[in-house]
Amino acid sequence: MKRKPESGSLAYFIDHFAGKKICVVGDIIADVYIFGKPYRLSREAPVVVVKYEQSKIYPGSAGNTINNLAAMGAKVYPVGFIGSDSIGGKLLDFLSGSENIDTGGIIRHAGETITKTRILAGDTHVSKQQVIRIDRDDHRKNTVKEKMLFMENLAGIAPHVDAIIVSDYGHGAVNNKVIEFMKDAAKRTTVVGDSRYSLKKYAGLTMITPNESEAYALAGLPEDAPIEEVGKKVLSGMNLKGLLVTRGNRGMSLFLKGGKVHHIPISGKDDVTDVTGAGDTVCAAVALSLASGADFLDAAKIANYAAGIVVMKRGTATVTLAELRKSIQNGGKI
Repeated sequence: MKRKPESGSLAYFIDHFAGKKICVVGDIIADVYIFGKPYRLSREAPVVVVKYEQSKIYPGSAGNTINNLAAMGAKVYPVGFIGSDSIGGKLLDFLSGSENIDTGGIIRHAGETITKTRILAGDTHVSKQQVIRIDRDDHRKNTVKEKMLFMENLAGIAPHVDAIIVSDYGHGAVNNKVIEFMKDAAKRTTVVGDSRYSLKKYAGLTMITPNESEAYALAGLPEDAPIEEVGKKVLSGMNLKGLLVTRGNRGMSLFLKGGKVHHIPISGKDDVTDVTGAGDTVCAAVALSLASGADFLDAAKIANYAAGIVVMKRGTATVTLAELRKSIQNGGKI
């Protein structure tokens, strides 16, 4: 009988992350952070005036998944759209700046880049808090030519990678034709799906990674129903090999096709700093772990450690291999 690799602290698998080829298909947006210091009340309205200090742009949504994979050592091949505006240019420059990201599959279109702008305010020596978020989306429809180019890029990349992630935030990159392509690809390789609004369409993929509220909605069950009923109903109706439900400070629950259920306690502290993008980190870590030879349970455990790290960081954040190794060695403490 073949012996399982020695992975007492899961280090065996993360040591194989480097160079794994992962394709990320989905909605790439710009997360813009504006930082400032509150210094007086406005005379115009009962609001605080915030003095601008600096701003930063990070890849968000599918872009955050891409960025996390690159930070963990994978070679990433994104397929998606970015606008031709100045923010889109800065976002593409950010992604192109990583030697682990091949941006050849990204299409620049004539519209605006989808943007989430968060304004954070606080004094000089304290953590700044989010005051407001402003979303910009012109709801532009991709042209027939753009959709064809998208599929050509996807078809050219998919056969040459170790796993595929579908990161669908409902902005139009992932349409029915893309989903059907993913279902076919899942017959030959690992395909992990994460969708904000269309999880029911993802039947036939290798695994999906919804949060708890998304899983209950998918199962059509009230939120006081046992999580075991949710997992059983979703798996029975969707032809998945695995279902990983993220449950906040209750950790994660993994449901497998054969009927096994694993409840994984939260890694690290339960008083989190910021959950922004944590689901992207989970999706990235579990797909990369599966591509590196881990089974579903070990992949879920690694993803749980990764989530425990990223929720302690402010804003749209990534996990590095060094941080992941340290967290695993220390039992979730970072």
